[in-house]
Amino acid sequence: MERIFIGVAWPYANGSLHLGTLAGALLPGDIFGRYQRMKGNEVLMVSGSDEHGTPITITAEKEGISPQEVVDRYHAEHVQNLKDFGIQFENFSRTTGDFHKKVVREFIRTLHKNGYIYPRKVTAFYCEHCNRFLPDRYVEGTCSHCGGKARGDQC
Repeated sequence: MERIFIGVAWPYANGSLHLGTLAGALLPGDIFGRYQRMKGNEVLMVSGSDEHGTPITITAEKEGISPQEVVDRYHAEHVQNLKDFGIQFENFSRTTGDFHKKVVREFIRTLHKNGYIYPRKVTAFYCEHCNRFLPDRYVEGTCSHCGGKARGDQC
């Protein structure tokens, strides 16, 4: 018997699951996991709701609610969708969960300690009216490099 780990992409908890997420990320992992279980292997398939990021902030702003309300609603919906489709994870958690935060902090500390990541200064767009730095999805226009339409993180 082999021990098989399947790490599936974490969908943003900013809206309903769509066909691309189901067919492109969730179903392939589920099919592979079922196959491995049929072979008698021990499978650990993990994923969860990505509850951080600009897509969640944008949804919250559009709906006039907090980002936490957005992720709470869509995480519950995603869990129900997975159940309805018969997709089973050994662990489907949330990036806002205490255990997840602890593991990520430990991971980042280890990377930093071993020289893989380090602090540095970067240039970023800032809105004085909003009093905040602007993520990629808030910066749209013409790329100064290629002249094409772009967001702040493209080209």
